[in-house]
Amino acid sequence: MTARPANAHQARLLRLLRDGGPNSRAQLGDQVDLSRSKLAVEVDRLLETGLVVADGLAASRGGRRSHNIRLAPALRFLGVDIGATSIDVAVTNAELEVLGHLNHPMDVREGPVAVFEQVLVMAGKLKVSGLADEFDGAGIGVPGPVRFPEGVPVAPPIMPGWDGFPVREALSQELGCPVMVDNDVNLMAMGEQHAGVARSVGDFLCVKIGTGIGCGIVVGGEVYRGTTGSAGDIGHIQVESDGRACACGNKGCLEAYFSGAALARDAEDAARSGRSPELAARLEAGDRLSAVDVAAAAAAGDPAALELIRAGGNRVGQVIAGLVSFFNPGLVVIGGGVTGLGHTLLASVRTQVYRQSLPLATGNLPIVLGELGPTAGVTGAARLISDHLFSPA
Repeated sequence: MTARPANAHQARLLRLLRDGGPNSRAQLGDQVDLSRSKLAVEVDRLLETGLVVADGLAASRGGRRSHNIRLAPALRFLGVDIGATSIDVAVTNAELEVLGHLNHPMDVREGPVAVFEQVLVMAGKLKVSGLADEFDGAGIGVPGPVRFPEGVPVAPPIMPGWDGFPVREALSQELGCPVMVDNDVNLMAMGEQHAGVARSVGDFLCVKIGTGIGCGIVVGGEVYRGTTGSAGDIGHIQVESDGRACACGNKGCLEAYFSGAALARDAEDAARSGRSPELAARLEAGDRLSAVDVAAAAAAGDPAALELIRAGGNRVGQVIAGLVSFFNPGLVVIGGGVTGLGHTLLASVRTQVYRQSLPLATGNLPIVLGELGPTAGVTGAARLISDHLFSPA
């Protein structure tokens, strides 16, 4: 993809076609503040660039039928969601429909070189499968703070060896296309906004509970990243004064009590201490426990597993209640690997938020699980790069 929109009007038209699919000139005209003649000029210029193509005649609205316009069907975006323990890579079309999706277990602590070698292998497999000849752009999510304009991780607590690594520059050279990089939870929020539970919401919070805990903040339909890119790092809000040591170097952080790693540690303590025969049996069958084991034990009615989930949900709810009082969102979405704990977790979070925040903030506030699961991050990554490419150069 070499062409870019020449002005804000063209950028607006491209995003409308991305988010709404093929549309007629007449219907596009209903959504943009342009005269019919000016709209015709901008659409014709986009047709000349090859970014959009004609797509047959639209249904009649009385009078001469309008032509449908759609984004070029050959456009392909690569979405990469790097988690603490796995990598998801997907290819999408211009409307951000996931055409192919691969997942591979990998520890982010192996470092950027090893991780990106695996990303390139996975991207190559998607090409070989016939889903893409080349990629027109790529979006990358990483599980740590990112200095957004440069696409560089900054002192990520669970990513040793990544501090200052030029992710955007390195992958752009390897993939031969433009690359944008962001924190993984921001991309989850963008994915749920584009194709998930937050489609019709302008102001919402998206909380990801996995190996770490973070929050995507969407204001007026746009991700809010803060001055330096670290907005939403709620995993390092203190929930216990002088509490457990956290990977960030502080004590008492939320992440030290209810991240995936913290939950696994507490589950193993419950198993070894005899408080949970169900978890003890699972630990004996394998080397370690995970959130999946806690969910299964809870489903079997194990009291210790249920208490772990409730206690964690209460702590998460305590932090979210503060965010709700401050931000007054229209929706709270909870996603990430630990959400396999399901409605027991959700009930605890809701109870805390509804109890602690004022009725004006919570009276019509849905708190829900995300819809997209593992495709939220890769969809958001494709949305990130398309936002960049569908902006004036």
